[in-house]
Amino acid sequence: MSTPTTAQQLSEHIEELLAPGGPLPILAAGRPVLRRVAEPYDGQLDDALLERFVAALRTTMRDAPGVGLAAPQVGVPLSIAAVEDRARGAREALEARGRTPLPFQVLINPSYEPEGDTRAAFFEGCLSVPGWQAVVARSTRVRLRGQDEHGHAIDEVFTGWPARIVQHETDHLNGTLYLDVAQARSLATNEAVAELWSQHTPETAARELGFPLS
Repeated sequence: MSTPTTAQQLSEHIEELLAPGGPLPILAAGRPVLRRVAEPYDGQLDDALLERFVAALRTTMRDAPGVGLAAPQVGVPLSIAAVEDRARGAREALEARGRTPLPFQVLINPSYEPEGDTRAAFFEGCLSVPGWQAVVARSTRVRLRGQDEHGHAIDEVFTGWPARIVQHETDHLNGTLYLDVAQARSLATNEAVAELWSQHTPETAARELGFPLS
């Protein structure tokens, strides 16, 4: 299937995706659209279609379930992503990760830059790499710029786990999967992580599997 490029092709493609209703199919690694830089969004969709597409991203993300979803993950090569994290779980684990609630937010044409040199390493997963996790060291504080779905400017500092989420999703829009920046020796199935590496931080996994935490 060719990648839609013109505004008309994009609109027709999205209408086809939305026609069945419900969550959208999420593409797994290996699809070219996941490895290309997404096209900047510049009004290619009319307001009503953009609203419907954003709603579908939200439904799909929650159904998966996940804490972020980028348009290329559903086969749409536009620089649009959705993020949301209700930050549920054991208090100790949430605190160790700096995981705080992240209200639903749409990111259009986002870019980020680290603020400071502090990084933290944790296991990370991806809806486009189902069944696997790997440790990624990311900046703990980033400044993100872009727009929301209404065209309003975003210029916001994210810290802790929310910073990790917006980095992960913005990377998707640049054709980067988390595996590209992960510690390769940390790669583990979800089952192995649950059985062996469920500690709040990945120091034990780093020692036993032999990878650095930086």
